[in-house]
Amino acid sequence: MISIKLSPFRGDQPAPSVSTNGFALTINGEVFDFSPLQAGQALPATAVNSEWFTDEITRAGDTLFVTLRLPYGLNPSDAVAFPDPIRVTKAGTVKLPLDAGPDLAELPWAAASVEAP
Repeated sequence: MISIKLSPFRGDQPAPSVSTNGFALTINGEVFDFSPLQAGQALPATAVNSEWFTDEITRAGDTLFVTLRLPYGLNPSDAVAFPDPIRVTKAGTVKLPLDAGPDLAELPWAAASVEAP
């Protein structure tokens, strides 16, 4: 099992695409295989060449613990700003909490017409 804690931060980039297979995480197409990490061992996030990992990666028994950065836009929902940890028990895509982007037609400046002087 993989336990993913999310660390939200204000950023304009899209949230990463994350999937798992065993103790390997694939983030935006790049594979990070933590299967060599033995129970009781830890790896500092700085040892992983990725902007998405923060805090150390640890393994306790059959569970891998990782913390991933989660960007959010203006006015995030509570689910995005204060996300619950994600427990991954099977291989596949990890569903991250995301807010829908704004409907551009609803933005205040989109409705206003601008006339040339």
